[in-house]
Amino acid sequence: MGAGHDHGSAGGDGAVTGDFRVRLGIAFGLTATMVVAQAVGSVLTGSLALLTDTAHALADASGLLVALIAATLMRRPSTPKRTWGFRRIEVIAALGQATLLLGVGVYAAIEGIRRLFEPPDIPASELVVFGIIGLVMNIIAIVILSSSRGANFNMRAAFLEVLNDALGSLGVIVAAIVISTTGFQQADAIAGLFIAALIAPRAFMLMKETTAVLMEFTPSGLDLDEVRRHILELEHVEDVHDLHASTVATGLPTISAHVVVDDGCFSDGHAAAVLEDIQRCVEEDFSVAVHHSTFQIETAGISEREAAGVRHP
Repeated sequence: MGAGHDHGSAGGDGAVTGDFRVRLGIAFGLTATMVVAQAVGSVLTGSLALLTDTAHALADASGLLVALIAATLMRRPSTPKRTWGFRRIEVIAALGQATLLLGVGVYAAIEGIRRLFEPPDIPASELVVFGIIGLVMNIIAIVILSSSRGANFNMRAAFLEVLNDALGSLGVIVAAIVISTTGFQQADAIAGLFIAALIAPRAFMLMKETTAVLMEFTPSGLDLDEVRRHILELEHVEDVHDLHASTVATGLPTISAHVVVDDGCFSDGHAAAVLEDIQRCVEEDFSVAVHHSTFQIETAGISEREAAGVRHP
């Protein structure tokens, strides 16, 4: 006896799959405009900080475009061939964005160290102008994305990108002021290293989390040993095996298991009641509520035949 339990369709939770396309579109337009402006500025000034921030903004613009595409695909309904629809596309998109950010961070670190020893002459007045342009556009994008930043991996990655880029623009402005007032040309390289230090840890953490989802690791905060203990404490339950849990997308953890019950449960009607108890357990007894579960209720004889590789008596 097997059963699946699903509260709503894959696209039924507005908090998880809300329509953020307009916000992402505006943020992408602002960031793309900023990329062009800062690219011109980096050529005119020769600033590493501005060049790094431009590369960062380019990665941001690419990431926001991917996020916009992902937000569109995520709204497609599930089909018999794609039973989860495109829900997981947000995880793939976030992983791609994190990889781009990490690449930019590594480049900025290497070039920044080199320029500490060979600092070029940087025109501070032009640098501060382009830094301010970048900061203003990023602040607007932050305001647009802030309210939805926790909705899913996709929106979180998009928000982190514009937030990091805003801090990078701030670093460019500070470097320009330092160069202008003290003539300390290494301030530009230090600002570039500062931007790299902002990018790398956040990108690494996002890569780690999204990779865990793609590898179908147990959802963070869900202890399967504890789940097993709780299920075994239920009346009529004799054993639990083939217990697995994973995350399809943000807010969609799943769990499955084979549960061995008394043989008599299939003749006295207890099997259905046991199944309801198990489903209620995984929904209510843990910090991670699992609303999509699949449990196979079986007898000890069936379990022994499965262990022996015999599927049919």
